[in-house]
Amino acid sequence: MRVLVTGAAGFIGGVVTDMLATAGHQVTAMVREPMTTPRFAPDVEVVAADLLDPRQLAAAGVSRGFEGVCHLAALTRVRESRLDPVRYFQTNLTGTINLLAALEEGAEHTGVAPAFVFGSTCAVYGNVDLARIPETCPPDPANPYGTSKFAAERLLSHQAGTGLLGAVILRSFNVAGAVAGHIDRDGSRIIPAAIAVASGCRDVFRVNGDGLALREYVHVVDMATAYLTALVAARPGHCAVFNVGSGVGVSVTDVLAAVGRVAGRPVRRVHCPPVSEPRTLIGDSTRIRADLGWSSPASSIDRIVADAWRWGRGPAPAGATALPPRQRIAPSIT
Repeated sequence: MRVLVTGAAGFIGGVVTDMLATAGHQVTAMVREPMTTPRFAPDVEVVAADLLDPRQLAAAGVSRGFEGVCHLAALTRVRESRLDPVRYFQTNLTGTINLLAALEEGAEHTGVAPAFVFGSTCAVYGNVDLARIPETCPPDPANPYGTSKFAAERLLSHQAGTGLLGAVILRSFNVAGAVAGHIDRDGSRIIPAAIAVASGCRDVFRVNGDGLALREYVHVVDMATAYLTALVAARPGHCAVFNVGSGVGVSVTDVLAAVGRVAGRPVRRVHCPPVSEPRTLIGDSTRIRADLGWSSPASSIDRIVADAWRWGRGPAPAGATALPPRQRIAPSIT
């Protein structure tokens, strides 16, 4: 399958790109800044384009026609989005509009309706008071990030209704861990920040509130597997929505304890006033497990933290998580 991956220079996008290539697909990795491009698997085509510039998309060959698309390019920080909502809507919504327009041109030329897998977020649900959030929960985003992603979801659903593509929306929760060559270096996220403290790169970890708020974590390999699985499941004219998560609640205190175990020393912390965020944010991923056969074998917090520690601090020892071996090439959905 000819597959375009946007946001390929990102943490999840890089793993998706390499897993697709390892599975035998013909992959085009789209990045915005070539100088920051990670090293991809052999035979991956790398193109540079900004989603906000249709001329760059045309020059990169996006309108040539693809059988599959994994759209991961986005701005993703909740608190930052409150400070700069226009930029978030430009990137997450306008960027998606431009991408869909270029793909529509390609579909008209080739007659192929691509499978389009969209990386969305649990932030579309907003502040929900449920033990497990199902996909049937009405979205009510509480910040510009979640609102911009939900707007893109609605657009994608309408575009799928034209028959010009088949769409699968993956609403992720907290993606973490690491594999060779792909490390989460975003220090605004809990696990990279805690590892930075444990390794001596930061002085202290700041805990908002009592540290008992519950979140769920999914290993980046399991998350990337969901993209590969969704590509095969997409059907022209249809749009499906799936939560992607482990379903296991983990507190900030639990994360810090896991980092302490793998580092062999406690994570120094200070407690700060609580912020206005959901006390519990755990998804119900029953649908993707039942409908697509997806699973999350790598997503225990201990394995996630161990892989993030090993790969982030130099060469990994034997037994650390690597990309899955070459898989049978998935059949074309066209």
